[in-house]
This record gives sequence, C-alpha cells and structure tokens, in this order.
Amino acid sequence: MESQFKDRRTAGRLLADALRTYAEREDLLVFALPRGGVPVGYEVAKELGAELDVLIVRKLGVPGQPEVAMGAISSGDALYLNEQILKFAEIGSREIEAVLERERRELARRESAYRGSRPTAKVEGRTVIVVDDGIATGASMRAALLALRGKKPEHIVVAVPVAPPDAREKFRDVADEYVCVLSPHSFQAVGEFYEDFSETQDAEVRALLADAHTESR
Repeated sequence: MESQFKDRRTAGRLLADALRTYAEREDLLVFALPRGGVPVGYEVAKELGAELDVLIVRKLGVPGQPEVAMGAISSGDALYLNEQILKFAEIGSREIEAVLERERRELARRESAYRGSRPTAKVEGRTVIVVDDGIATGASMRAALLALRGKKPEHIVVAVPVAPPDAREKFRDVADEYVCVLSPHSFQAVGEFYEDFSETQDAEVRALLADAHTESR
C-alpha cells in the first residue's frame, strides 16, 4: 500500500486543515505527545496560530503488576486514578505514593529535557487539542486525556493524522471531539502510512518547542 504522508510535518499540515475552524482562537492550546507527536503538533499549532506545549504521560502501574495501569500522571502534575482498579487490587495510599514519587521523578526528568525552564502551559478553561502522529491501541492517548481532565479544560479535542476506524469509540468518554485525517479499514501500524517514519529525536523535540515558543512571543 502506498504511504499517505511524506513525513510527520506534512501530516501535521494536513491535520491542521481538518482543524481549521479552531484557527486564531485566543484560548487555543495544542498539546503534543512526545516524541513522534511533536513534529505533527508543531505544524498544527503553527497553522492555527496556537500555543504549543508537550503533554508527557507516565502510566502508574499496579505494584507487582506494572503492566496494569491504576492511573496516570501528565505534564502540569495532572493526576488520574482508577478507583475500580485500586479497590480490586487493594492498593493502599502508601503504595500509591511510592509509585507516584517514582513516576513524578521520571516525568520531571523528561519535562526538563524537553521544556527546560519554560513552565507548563495553563489549561483550565481553555480549548485543548491533543495531538499524536497516529493511534494504534490508543493507550497513551487515553492516559493523557484522563490525566488532562483533572486540569479542567473547557473543551478537549483528540487530533491525529491516522488511526483505525474504531479509535473514535475509545475516547468518547474522555474527549469532546475527535478529528482524524485517515481511518483505513486495513490498519496494521501507524508507520505504514508514512513514507518517512524515522524515530523523532530529543534534539528535534527541543528545537521545535523552542521555535514555537519564540514565534508565539
């Protein structure tokens, strides 16, 4: 099958076209999920005249079963806890705090690596577009949205260049709107729809964020 997008930045410009109704809104914020979502989000923010920031997500794994998520934290110290999992696994506050402390350290390290001294963008009362380079399972995006809800945005939009047709249903309870450029029935992996899907490097993430910050001043 022929690739649909030349690279992530091309995909971002196409995604921005699908989000044109949000252009130049004063309350608009684009959150990109590092690392692959940043080149996409950069183009979306640039085209729409919006502020760009990164939304770094860390899953909170159940003690002894780290692959099972009991919640998530994200940039700005947003916190989501799954009360059903906590109750079922009989996880106490001391265990939760231990996991939180470890994951907050890692999140802070990544925040520093990508954002430097720039503060996290204000979220409360704003329209927030959350961008990635595509959705496969949707786990990272869902964790990001669940954590973000605690910051009280006015409106949350999930926006990606490509995802399987059933992806929309995964976010109905955590997002207000879903925008996707391409929803192919034959879907194996996000990368198959890009001509260039090489790994986004930390240096590119930092450069794009710095450039976006300079342009918005």
